Amino acid sequence: MDYIRDLIRDIPDFPKKGIMFKDITPVLSDIKALRLSIDEMTKPYVNQDIDVVVGIESRGFIFGAPMADKLNAAFVPIRKPDKLPWKTQKVQYQLEYGTDSLEIHTDAINEGDNVLIVDDLLATGGTAEAACELVAKIKGTIKGLAVLVELEFLKGREKLNPYNVHSIVKY
Repeated sequence: MDYIRDLIRDIPDFPKKGIMFKDITPVLSDIKALRLSIDEMTKPYVNQDIDVVVGIESRGFIFGAPMADKLNAAFVPIRKPDKLPWKTQKVQYQLEYGTDSLEIHTDAINEGDNVLIVDDLLATGGTAEAACELVAKIKGTIKGLAVLVELEFLKGREKLNPYNVHSIVKY
């Protein structure tokens, strides 16, 4: 995955001082890298009978929708509060400084559906953990989580036991 890794650029002090932001936009603008990313993120789940791919706002949508197509599965967005027009289930989660929330439509997943959760990056794991909680609340069966980038030093994967987490590029 060196090809993809080499396209991801570091942006120091973004969005605030002391953060080294991993910018994936060069991957998105290189069709070969984008296709390779989607293929590699999808590969472990091809024979897992995935019914629904859930994309976490917003970059999870970019990868999740084409992955759903490859898996012949539905695509469902998880969004920030007040962005979905129908009845929602909501989960609040902790950030480094404060809290945030995510929502999903209450009818987005049928009880027992096999679900793959997708995002661009796994850092501390708070957002992914909240997405797992949302899917569980509406009785989906989480088969795994797929991300393009994992910041291993932040140990987000530890919050996601016992789920199968698949990442392409690790730092």
